[in-house]
Order: sequence, then C-alpha cells, then structure tokens
Amino acid sequence: MALLGLIGLTLGALTTYGLYRYLEPQLPDINGLRDFRYQIPMSVYSADGKLIAQFGEKKRTPLAYESTPRKVIQAFLAAEDDRFFDHPGVDYQGLLRAGITLLKTGEKRQGGSTITMQVARNFFLSSEKTFFRKLKEILLAIKIDAELSKQQILELYLNKIYFGHHAYGVAAAAQVYYGKQVDELTLGETAMIAGLPKAPSAFNPIVNPERALVRRDYVLKRMLTLNYIDSRQYDTALKEAVGAKLHTTPLDYDAPYVAEMVRAEMYNQFGEGSYDNGYKVYTTCDTRLQTFADHALRQTVYEYDERHGYRGTNRHIDLKKKRNAAEWDQQLQQVVAGAQQHAGLVETVTDKSADIYLAGGRHETLDWEGARWARKYLSVDAVGAFPRSLKEILKAGDLILLRQDEAGTLRLTQPVGVEGALVAVRPESGAIVAVSGGLDFAESKFNRATQANRQPGSGFKPILYAAALESGFTPASVINDAPLSFYDPSQEGGAWRPQNYSGRFYGPTRLREALVKSRNLVSIRLLKEIGVKKAVDTALRFGFAETELPRSLTLALGSGSASPLRMAQAFAVFANGGFRIEPYLIDRIETQDGQLLFRAAPPIACISCEAEGRRMEHMAQRVLSPQVHYMMNSMLQDVIRRGTATAALQLGRTDLAGKTGTTNEQRDAWFNGYSPALVASAWLGFDSYKPLGDGETGGHAALPMWMAFMREALQGIPETSFAVPDGITTARIDGSSGLLSYPGSGGVTEFFPEDKVPRGYAAPTESADSDSGELQTDEDLPASEGDSESRAAGSESRERPAATPPKAVESLF
Repeated sequence: MALLGLIGLTLGALTTYGLYRYLEPQLPDINGLRDFRYQIPMSVYSADGKLIAQFGEKKRTPLAYESTPRKVIQAFLAAEDDRFFDHPGVDYQGLLRAGITLLKTGEKRQGGSTITMQVARNFFLSSEKTFFRKLKEILLAIKIDAELSKQQILELYLNKIYFGHHAYGVAAAAQVYYGKQVDELTLGETAMIAGLPKAPSAFNPIVNPERALVRRDYVLKRMLTLNYIDSRQYDTALKEAVGAKLHTTPLDYDAPYVAEMVRAEMYNQFGEGSYDNGYKVYTTCDTRLQTFADHALRQTVYEYDERHGYRGTNRHIDLKKKRNAAEWDQQLQQVVAGAQQHAGLVETVTDKSADIYLAGGRHETLDWEGARWARKYLSVDAVGAFPRSLKEILKAGDLILLRQDEAGTLRLTQPVGVEGALVAVRPESGAIVAVSGGLDFAESKFNRATQANRQPGSGFKPILYAAALESGFTPASVINDAPLSFYDPSQEGGAWRPQNYSGRFYGPTRLREALVKSRNLVSIRLLKEIGVKKAVDTALRFGFAETELPRSLTLALGSGSASPLRMAQAFAVFANGGFRIEPYLIDRIETQDGQLLFRAAPPIACISCEAEGRRMEHMAQRVLSPQVHYMMNSMLQDVIRRGTATAALQLGRTDLAGKTGTTNEQRDAWFNGYSPALVASAWLGFDSYKPLGDGETGGHAALPMWMAFMREALQGIPETSFAVPDGITTARIDGSSGLLSYPGSGGVTEFFPEDKVPRGYAAPTESADSDSGELQTDEDLPASEGDSESRAAGSESRERPAATPPKAVESLF
C-alpha cells in the first residue's frame, strides 16, 4: 500500500509538472498588470475645468487602494474571498470542494475561485468553464500572487470587476446605483454592491430587488461572522431599504452641442479607442459665455414664436368625467413638451388668471402677463387682435404647455418649430468659446451652428466690398443704384430682375452707403466691375470653401452657403485687424494618467507684432491690408451706428460692428457682428426652409439674439479701437457724388488711401451735407427693420428713395 501510494504521488507530481510545462508557455505575461490602463470613458471639460460630458460604454472611475474605504474592502472579502490575505492566490480548500462536487455529480461548476483567480480570469482569460481554462487560471493566480502585492491585486480587482448597467469597478457602481462617491455609501449599500460580482444580473437591486436583498443580507452576515462589523451595525444595515436606482454621471455643466462636436472629432482621430482610453479632452468652451449663448437663443426663439401668435391647443379633457389627480397625470404624460416646457391642465379661468394643475399634484397660477401675447395665429404673416381676457385664450380642461422666462415669470407657450444658432469665437486665435446649435439637443442633435449650410444673404457683402477696396475702389466710390435685368430662361419672363428690399431705386450711391443700407443693385454692379473670380478668391482667403461659392453674380446677394461658424470665421478677419484664423474647439488632450497627448497651437492674429517687427512662431496669415481693413471696419461700424442694425446702439458701446443678412422670402435671418474682443454669428430660421414671415429680417429676428449675448459677454471688457494705419488719410467729400466738397459747403468726412483721394470737386449746388463731427452721411435716417436685400436672394431696408428714380434698365448678359 505504501509503495502504491508512493507511485501514485509520483505519477501525480509528474502529471502536474507535465501539465505545468505544457500550459506555462501559453500563459500571458503579467507585467502589464503593474501599469495597467483601464478602459475608461472619454471625459470632456470646459475651458474652466468643468465636466460637460463622458462618452464610452464602460463606466469606470479607477480608485487607488489607499483611497478605498476599509468597510468596502471588508465587504468584498466577506462576499468573495475571506482568506485572500492568507492564501498564495489559490484557496486549496475551495478547490478541493469543487473537485469533490465534480467527482460526485460530474458537473463542471465554478468553485474555489479566489479574488486573485478572478483577476487572472478578468484580465487574461475567457469565462468558459473548461478543465484547461481552470488550470490556466490557477497557474496565473499563483504567478500573480508571487509577483504583485495583495494590495495591488485587490486594487486591480475592485477597479476591473463588472457590476451591471455598464458599471466597471466599485467607484462606478457606487455612482450608477446610488449616485454617491464610495466613501459616502452606507453599510447596507456597500454590502449590496459587494454582492453584485457573483451575478450582476440575478442580484441586481434595480431589476431584481428581492434577490438582491437576500444577497446583501448574506454579505452582511458574513461580515458579522468575520468580526468586520458588530451586531448593532448589522441590525441597522438590515433595516435599510434597497434604495437603488439608476444614476447618470453627474455633470458640472450641460453643453451638449459642444460635447458632440468633441466626440465626433475624437472619433475621427482615434476611432473606437476614443471611447475607452480614458482621454481627457479640454475645450475652449467658456461656460459663462455658453450660458449667455443658450439664454440668448432660447429668448429669441420664443420671442419670435410669440410674435406670430398662439396656435391654440387641440387637447382637452372633460373635468366632470376625469376628476382625480391620477387621471390628470395620465393625460399630462401624453403631452409632448419641448425645451424648458412642461405640461399643465387648466382647472379654472378668470379674466386675468388661470389655475393650472401640474403633474405630481403641483399647482401654479398663470397670470395675465404670461399670456397677453397670445393673439390668434392666422398665417405666418398675420395674427389676430390682442386678447382682452384669458377667457378668450383658455378654458377649463385645456391641456397646455408652460415655461418660465428669464425673469422667472410663468408663461403660456406652445410647440416651437423655428430654430436658431449662435456661435462665438475669439478673433485673435479662433478659439470657439460658445456654441448653441439649436433650441433642444434632446429633440434634435443637428448642430445648426456648424452643420447648417444656409444662404448668408447680405452677410456676404462685406467680403465683396473688401475685394472692391482691394481693387481700387474707395468707400466714396459711386455706383448707380438702378434697375438690372439678366437673361435667365428659368425665371418668369426669361429674365432675373433683382431688386432692393423696398422695390425702389436710389440712384448714384457711395459704397459706404450701399453697404450700410445693404443695397442689392449696387452690390451686383460692384461684383460685375471687379469680377466674380476676384470676389471668390477673396472669400477663399477669409476661410470659405470652393463649394460654398457660386460662380455667378448672385454671389453679390449671398446666394452661396455658409454655417454660422463659417460666418464667424469670416467676420473674425474684420475683428482682428485683417488676419485669417482657424476656429478650433479642442485646447488639449490628456491621457488617463495626465500625460499631454495634444495641445492646440493656433495661428495668432497679432497687430502689435507687425508694428514692432516681431515674428511669432504661430502667426496668422494677413489676408487684408491694414488700410483695407481699417476702411471696412469703419463701414461695418456704420451699419450699427446708422444702418440696418441701429438697435445694437442700446449696448452703449462704440466698438461694435457687423452686418445683417436676410435671404429670399425671409427664410434665413442673420446677424454677424463683433467687437475687437469677440466675434459672434446669430442665425434664425426653419430647418424646413419655410419663410419666417413678413418683416422677419436679420435686423429684426437675428440681431436681438446677438445683442442679448453680447450685452452679457462684453461686460467688464473695455472698449478698444484700431489705430489709423499708415497710408490712410481723411478728406471732406460731397455726400452725393463722392467728390471733394468746397470749404464751407458742408459735406462729410471719409477715409481714403493716400493715393485714392478724389481730385475733383463737387459742384457747390450738390453739396448740401452738414457735418456733425462724426464720420457719417447725408442719409442719417432712422433704420428700418432690415437691409435692402434682394427678393431673389434676401433683403432688408425701407428708406427714402432718390427724388427721381432712374428709368433706364441696364441689360447684362
């Protein structure tokens, strides 16, 4: 018997050694565990360090062993492996139990699996239950235990193990199930989480709370048996309710359009790896400015919607039949509410107020002030009379939508179809500081600030005028504002006859006045004079793409396409002194351990560098000469001072400039404007290209959004101006002819390149202008609602026509 035993032991040892020699070459290298990189979601931050988004299927927040509370460690030891600190990676007692079960039943059941063996399986092996996989797991566990400390192994386990609902690691589990940090968990919550790794689905406290409670109580009992807790703590923990529910990662700030732009760019650069490599992406988004942009867009969209009347509600219930709150709540759940909206049920109505029931048993009062806007909607161009009483608008049983305005007043509202966009950029660098791509990201993820390619209308004219100044024109050059006719068989009558917004003609017009008043016919003639190629080449220097620029005279009226971001990039040239910048949103990218992976190095617009003869390493390309830039900036300032955007004078600043834009049938309303500190582009329109309605021009519909944003964004920023560059001089000219005016005969002051000052004098009878001490023109009249843009490609201002409109029609083929 002794001999047989010895032979058996020898054979067993030889077999074990043989298996080891066979499996050892197949074992993976465990050195990677010493510096393991977890699959961690990508985190996106604002410029001021606030978390605005996380992307990645696996939710994980790595936690160091030293930062893990003692009770958490004890709970997992009690649930999974109480002899963890005593065995060499393999618990032979547990393996013996598993072996006996195999011999008795013939079933391959998982058993005797230590925390170290789970680490081996989760990091290196599959979860299949086979004899050779189990042997590999055992050998790996022994190897891991020999080369890593127990603390390192436990840290790997607590950060790697799966807890259900895409939560990996104990920190993520605490957040997903309880919305807490690990050190904030109660004893009962800790035991609940510790019980999950055995079967994350079966013991899930959200989908199976009864079984989860049984598992939690088992873990608590084990902790008591192992003297990790006392009986008082045990009894208290047993009384805790399950209390688990799904929690999302708490964000410091909500900027969904910014976050999605980053996600798309990171995916383009890193593919699927962008979602699980733990990248930390820091953006140029300024949360203070982003808040102003979101508020400005929301305010403008709702103001537009209210201007066009109340379309009423088609949902009504009989309060005599549905009397209790449960039935009301059921009805309210069927009402689709948009951004910043919530559904309400009208209980009673008087002339000046209405009692409103809100879901969950809440009650509010809608006052007359919040509904007096609700004229009846007749069409996009017409509304009824103002109501005199709330009873004309609402009746008991109506299911309605409500919102709170910026002042906190409860207002009647309705589903909103119009959309908007606003983007703001630092003109010296191109850093995108705010992006609001629509009213409600949850309803539509389409980013109108960057993805909507709309006709810019008269917003394109400044590029055309800059090209003209480069071609030898001056702000005083005169172009005839007279009828035009172009052969076009696709048009009614076989000809395209562009018009000014007013449908009138104003005769000889200086370029400054033509831009300030947005005269379409002057712009078309100007484009014809300099040539389409020159205008296109200039636009390309500003950042436009070839595909955005039609090679025809309609380009003068903004018939191309551009996103608000493109328009902000173009107007940054005027805001920064004449340099092209490249908009960017990602400032830097770091790895999960803080290593710098990328840092933006944008070309910088630097006027002082030129003046001082310095050359920066990353200096932006100058695309406008200082002289042309100065004249253009002056003309664009006049758009606000006395042109189509005089409402912006309410901001009380003298360093503002910009250009309105409206397209055919008011399908798009724009305002692109700037101060030297900040450039912003605002757009309003329908995704379906429906007309906005009569009078909804850029100066009326989009400018208020820009103003609401800039009013807040420029707080505390001092006014700045551009120095008059060398080569620019001033001269007093006649406002009608653009020629020099005789001393004492009035006139206006205009800027000229030194070699372009007019040499001739206007006839004394033509100089009827007076000078108020500022650079202005004789047409210093109150601005109308918008610019004088074409009925065919956009329009905007009604103003005094010339005394004798020209009769001749010029044919251009």
